[in-house]
Amino acid sequence: MLEAHWDIIHQELSALRGAHFIDWSERYLYKEGWTTFGLYAYGIAIGKNCALCPETTKLIETIPNLMTAGFSSLAPGTHITPHTGYPEGVLRCHLGLVIPDKNPAVLALRCGDEVRTWEPGKCLVFDDTLEHEAWNRSDRTRVVMILDFTPLPGLVSSNV
Repeated sequence: MLEAHWDIIHQELSALRGAHFIDWSERYLYKEGWTTFGLYAYGIAIGKNCALCPETTKLIETIPNLMTAGFSSLAPGTHITPHTGYPEGVLRCHLGLVIPDKNPAVLALRCGDEVRTWEPGKCLVFDDTLEHEAWNRSDRTRVVMILDFTPLPGLVSSNV
């Protein structure tokens, strides 16, 4: 569903100004250059931000068991150090929106032993409990939509 409507999400992202983005809260994971624009936190809508992205908000509100949603921006030269995230049972999805390079040596996510790159309009789902890191060694900013959710019963989680 996100992939089918990624152009709408991209349009609303493009209308935002950088001033709306704030530093990711876990500052020990990076020096600078990781900013976010939150839409949902802990299952609760961030009203003023959702109002700026009404169509995106409608789309993400159809996702069962949604915990967190928003835009994640990595500036050129940013490295998010290896870390683990939520407790077991939570998956993280990245929807590629602004992807300046497809070379994994330049722009990538490592989760466990796998290194992957993002693609515009495509989702990359991974287990946030596994050690992961991300880097942007390009000369342009990378932006993904980030969503955390618990999968519906019967769905099998996997690495990246």
